[in-house]
Amino acid sequence: MYLNKVMIIGNLTRDPELKAIPSGQQVCTFSVATNRVYKDKDGQQQKATEFHNVVVWGRQAETSGQYLRKGQSVLVEGRLQTRSWDGQDGKKNYRTEIVADRVQFGPKSTGSPGSEKEPPQEAKKDEGAGIQYPQEEINAEDIPF
Repeated sequence: MYLNKVMIIGNLTRDPELKAIPSGQQVCTFSVATNRVYKDKDGQQQKATEFHNVVVWGRQAETSGQYLRKGQSVLVEGRLQTRSWDGQDGKKNYRTEIVADRVQFGPKSTGSPGSEKEPPQEAKKDEGAGIQYPQEEINAEDIPF
């Protein structure tokens, strides 16, 4: 059994680039930064940042190119793919990227570049549809298990 699955949540490091290939299909590329906090062998807190190249195809590419902006939070789900090509200097070049199956936009911060754009209609419908929680307190003794 084989599995090639990637899920990352991070912030865009640049505005997405939307292009069309000769067949007319849309492709969008952008980069996402993820942070990791850990303690080193001396117990000191360290921070590390990773940068991930992302490629999105089709309708999601159009939507990503239209609504995503640098600095915005995003969840990307997809697979890893490594491409190779011969450079102008004769050296072999490699690029590992995430080919996205799903892109979910994070909350927009106020005053961010591109914040004047409207979210897609699907996102607007769900804004007021939150979960209604009961106001009463739940007593642990009332739970039957």
